[in-house]
Amino acid sequence: MSLLGQPAPDFTLPSTLGEPVTLSSYRGQQHVVLVFYPLDFSPVCSMQLPEYSGRQDDFAEAGAVVLGVNRDSVYTHKAWAAEYGIEVPLLADMNLNVARQYGVAIDERGISGRAVFLIDKGGVVRFEYVEAQTSDYTVRPELVLAKLAEL
Repeated sequence: MSLLGQPAPDFTLPSTLGEPVTLSSYRGQQHVVLVFYPLDFSPVCSMQLPEYSGRQDDFAEAGAVVLGVNRDSVYTHKAWAAEYGIEVPLLADMNLNVARQYGVAIDERGISGRAVFLIDKGGVVRFEYVEAQTSDYTVRPELVLAKLAEL
């Protein structure tokens, strides 16, 4: 199921910002980079999210905000973010409903796949990539920044 060229499914989730984040609240203001990842504290995720967080200024310059999404709780997110220096907001999709809307839920494992969605200011999905395996991490921040530059 591809969402490319479609309006991004809207959602509101609890976040490490201390208040819920609603996707549509960015509409007309910023592009959104949604980074779905399987688990806090897991090896590949602990490379991926700090890498995206470290490029936060580059994303901001490109007019985008990065949001990490997975099924862990806000409490786990906060502990992981503190340990790994992750500054991007992490959203708690504990029942995987949002992952299902984006076609990346792996229900039998109770996690989401690793995927990146670039949503433009109009709320339309302009780039999507779902890794073949949850252990894969091929969509680096540079690639997403290049896609942003094309918008």
